[in-house]
Amino acid sequence: MRGRVPVNSHVPAHGPAPVADAGPRASGAEGLAARRLTAALLLAAAGLDLTRCGLVLTTARHLAPAAGLVAAGLAAATVSIWAAQGHLRRRRWSAWAAVLIGAASAPQAAAAGFGAPYTIPDTATVVLGILLAVTVLATVGRIRPGQHPENPCRIHREII
Repeated sequence: MRGRVPVNSHVPAHGPAPVADAGPRASGAEGLAARRLTAALLLAAAGLDLTRCGLVLTTARHLAPAAGLVAAGLAAATVSIWAAQGHLRRRRWSAWAAVLIGAASAPQAAAAGFGAPYTIPDTATVVLGILLAVTVLATVGRIRPGQHPENPCRIHREII
């Protein structure tokens, strides 16, 4: 056993500088705050979708179109909640889903036509969609100090 170095041993001379150790903690806190903000925006989008469903049910004159709008609203709310959970769990697909939800919010609100009962939820949906897309695009893909883009793992696997 003498003379052998385990594969996952860490040689101090090849590690990050001591100053870089403080960075990941601060960056991790920022990352958690960004994930929570994005999840909150996704949950707010789900709430607006459910609000729109309630408005459709109270103002509907014909059952078939109302049922389609309610089904679409429930599906959108479900996807938003699913994406919020995935974003909190650091799933890679959830960032793409959040950007798509944010980008689709404005056309979805415009399809309703900003009619009398829908003016406030539609305007809020447009603003929230823009905020959601900007938030996700501003926070995704940051590289923390001490990490390299080609190797996101902090453990250096060197064989000496």
